[in-house]
Amino acid sequence: MNPLNPSLVAAKENLLTLLAQKAYRYGDFSLASGKKSSHYVNCKPVSLSGSGLFLISSLFLKQINEGDSAVAGLTLGADPLVSGVVMLASQSGIDLSGLIVRKEAKGYGTGAWLEGPLPPKGSVITVLEDVVTTGGSSLKAVERLRTQGYLVNKVLAIVDREEGGVDAMSKADLDLNSLFFLKEIVERAKSL
Repeated sequence: MNPLNPSLVAAKENLLTLLAQKAYRYGDFSLASGKKSSHYVNCKPVSLSGSGLFLISSLFLKQINEGDSAVAGLTLGADPLVSGVVMLASQSGIDLSGLIVRKEAKGYGTGAWLEGPLPPKGSVITVLEDVVTTGGSSLKAVERLRTQGYLVNKVLAIVDREEGGVDAMSKADLDLNSLFFLKEIVERAKSL
């Protein structure tokens, strides 16, 4: 595999192994959604590593539509994802901006909710997410972007825990495309 141009199959296989090794834990956890779970996935050890971010960005960039003006996501989980995809897009000759959606409006200056080079109102933006459980974080980002006059039709996630995120996205007229389901990561972790 050429590290600068991985095949999609090889990239997915390598990323799945990285997630199983470095992001997945089995135990007793409370999730951001408020739910309890025996399975926990924290993608940051992977998305904040050079090789992990490159694999994620490569796989996400393949799913960005040609007409999209930007990718965006809710801080903190989406920060490296947005940065990685935008950098890889630039290296590939694709004009794509990155936006970070704050959890609260900036408490000073302009009071902005969005950080980054703002595209014109009406532009299409794809939201990036690390892990989707119920979809709450993604929907917060989508709501902020739509309130600012942007069109959001799709959310790209690294992992879908399959706990209601697809339904929540569908009700908000969004497609959820995930690189992996939790069960795939659990299976890979058991095989390592």
